[in-house]
Amino acid sequence: MTPMLRAAAEIPVSRRSAPPTWVVVALACAGQFLVVLDVSVVNVALPSMRADLGLSAPGLQWVVNAYSIAFAGFMLLGGRAGDLYGRKRMFLIGLALFTLASLGGGLAQEEWQLLAARAVQGLGAAVLAPSTLTILTSAVPEGAPRARAIATWTAVGAGGGAAGGLVGGLLVDGLSWRWVLLINVPIGAVVLAGALRWLVDSRAGDRRRLDLPGAVLVTAGLATLAYGIVQTEAEGWTSAATLAPLSGGAALIALFLLVEARTKAPLMPLKLFRLRAVSSANVAMFLCGAAMFCMWFFMTLYAQNVLGYSPLEAGLALAPSSLAVVLGSKAAPRFMAVVGARGVALTGMLVAAVGFGWQSTLSADGSYLTAIMFPGILMMLGAGLSATPLAALATSEAEPGDAGLVSGLVNTSRTMGGSLGLAVMSTIAATRTGAGTSDEALTEGYALVFRTGAGVLLGGAVLMAVWLPRRVGPRAKRTATGS
Repeated sequence: MTPMLRAAAEIPVSRRSAPPTWVVVALACAGQFLVVLDVSVVNVALPSMRADLGLSAPGLQWVVNAYSIAFAGFMLLGGRAGDLYGRKRMFLIGLALFTLASLGGGLAQEEWQLLAARAVQGLGAAVLAPSTLTILTSAVPEGAPRARAIATWTAVGAGGGAAGGLVGGLLVDGLSWRWVLLINVPIGAVVLAGALRWLVDSRAGDRRRLDLPGAVLVTAGLATLAYGIVQTEAEGWTSAATLAPLSGGAALIALFLLVEARTKAPLMPLKLFRLRAVSSANVAMFLCGAAMFCMWFFMTLYAQNVLGYSPLEAGLALAPSSLAVVLGSKAAPRFMAVVGARGVALTGMLVAAVGFGWQSTLSADGSYLTAIMFPGILMMLGAGLSATPLAALATSEAEPGDAGLVSGLVNTSRTMGGSLGLAVMSTIAATRTGAGTSDEALTEGYALVFRTGAGVLLGGAVLMAVWLPRRVGPRAKRTATGS
């Protein structure tokens, strides 16, 4: 197959000369950094939000989930819209929506206003995120330059998630929790100005209609499933209050798959999953997200609620983990050239599993080095090592017209896994903790979460060893080896 985003397959919609490649890469990475940062930056601000707005316990969790579910549910739509109507256009629309919603969230006075703003932020992120990768790969030649650019994009995205604790801690301690959202406004404005000036628009394929019913169904299905899982904390797994949303969410997801199989212009063409690289890498990405997404949430809660760290201290405590995920992401292409994408992804999953296992031994009076720093480094080093090869494998067989869609699918799988994983892990922690409020009771709940995460990652490693392709197509091979 020809290169994924070869110029001949693109339909240019601007006559402006191509900008410097480094500018395009910087803008794409800045957009990715913002949307991933906002998945995690609120974690250290949650106690302050709860105190200021009087958030309920479920509401506290939905501050995170409202964003991530909207992000995951509409990302496929955002990827397809970029392919059909222009990557630059979708980049600008998504970033503008994200920035305005950040302003609304920072000014929120009630719980519902904050949750609504977070959901709109997620929608803007879903439109923006797929365009960042396709803009980058369109601008950078295939081979070693593109491998380095994708690694940078992955590292910046991983770093955004990892830096959330530190950035949030600085803002909460120095200003207030509102600034974890308001800070996006000036940064978003600067990136918008740069994108207007430097990015050149392009699209792939004809102007087919967007599958809005599919987007609504998958988002509603995910939100309903997550709500049902959250209900188990108070109602148990067998109550009507739990079974009804769980059944409804499953029915909506099934209806989504039926619609996708029948519509002429599906949001998620099911034929893509006939490709082994696409299906296996996305399932692996889902499992990685389910385990690793909640790491920042529970590590932050453990540091503040049990060890008594301030928001800033909690953010600083996770700084080594932030550096580890960036290091893993940047080192992955070098190892891919030696042992291949499959080997690096499997190694990263196992390293992360060791970190989760170590973290599960935490105690109410744990020391920083053994209860946070070293296990955190292993968890995030593994996350960084696995993300780049899985993304390369997932997109290795994409047609040019489906590039944005497949890029969106990669992010969707990871974020969808993270959203549902957080709901499940929160329920597991609450069930173990029960009515207890002591440091020991909280610690037992957090420890069980990390043991469960280790089990998920080990299961994912077995799946990758069996299912991920040993050999990929020529395009992916050239990207991995840098030839």
